[in-house]
Amino acid sequence: MSEFSSIDLVELTNNIKAWGTALGFQQVGISDIDLHQHEAHLQEWLDNGYHGDMAFMESHGMKRARPDELVPGTLRVISVRMNYLPPDASFAKHLKKPEIGYISRYALGRDYHKVLRKRLKQLGEKITASLAHTQYRPFVDSAPVLEHAIAEKAGIGWTGKHSLTLNKEAGSWFFLGELFINLPLPTDSPIEEGCGTCTACLTICPTNAIVAPYKVDARRCISYLTIESDKDIPEGLRPMMGNRIYGCDDCQLVCPWNRFADVTSEEDFHPRQVLHGQSLNALFGWSEETFLRNTEGSPIRRIGFEKWQRNIAVALGNAPYDEQSILLLKERRGSVSDLVDRHIDWALKRQQEKQQASDAKNRQQARLIRVIEKGLPRDA
Repeated sequence: MSEFSSIDLVELTNNIKAWGTALGFQQVGISDIDLHQHEAHLQEWLDNGYHGDMAFMESHGMKRARPDELVPGTLRVISVRMNYLPPDASFAKHLKKPEIGYISRYALGRDYHKVLRKRLKQLGEKITASLAHTQYRPFVDSAPVLEHAIAEKAGIGWTGKHSLTLNKEAGSWFFLGELFINLPLPTDSPIEEGCGTCTACLTICPTNAIVAPYKVDARRCISYLTIESDKDIPEGLRPMMGNRIYGCDDCQLVCPWNRFADVTSEEDFHPRQVLHGQSLNALFGWSEETFLRNTEGSPIRRIGFEKWQRNIAVALGNAPYDEQSILLLKERRGSVSDLVDRHIDWALKRQQEKQQASDAKNRQQARLIRVIEKGLPRDA
């Protein structure tokens, strides 16, 4: 790239950021590819088994921290963010309604992988049109990439104690994407960390998955349990999951910086009504055909019908006693898989315990009423 002066590259970088903004990204930053300072932390995380059954996290070794090994010839990484918080962000209220299925906010709209990857490809095409022989490759959570570390170096934000990227103007309600490129573009500078002494995300985590600042044990994380894990959800963690059937937003909901979060103008990320605020009974009653139809183009579809049923069965076990729920659980048993049946059995046991507790409470109240009535004067 010796034929390009520093002025040419500065001008091109300014153009890249302008093009990215025009394509719908709220921020574009440039990072170098030196991520060696993250390798020890990554290795320690893997050695502790915090990645659970996500074998892909360790199968690539340290390639995750070495962009030029993943894509030979890479000199810089263009990091972008795109907001996904809708103007009506009332989804948090569903956590207080145990009969409603809570779905992580990012998954209520169109699959972000598709949206961001398409825009990143368009950005790469604009760069190539401006400068022939440019090589690029877009990534959106689809390869061994340390996206948060890259975003940090590119000045997009800092890595919060919950391990997500935070931005003082945008909070954390945004997606990240990367464009690996073979140009020696001028880089941006990291911004100052802003978590300070706050530990709200550690305190709020339902399953105590944030075992220390900046360290998440995926094996306890509800997002991992409901999305990545193909196994039985540990019984000890099931009651802590509440009505969360796909992902978890608690650490973001409690973060003070999200009071300043920008809303999105992308209609693709607006909630689908068929998923948003629906009762657990309604969602559990879907057939596989209905599940596939209602989740077409959604990130939820990739977990498959079996895990969808497993997750909702757990939530039904955590929900208040309901005869319709018990009927649905019994009807569905034996129709999907042994995995689902084991979670249905657990949910039925929980519902039956709640029924017994409710019956005992009603009997106690009835006895109290009789005692009171016997003690009252005849003309009372």
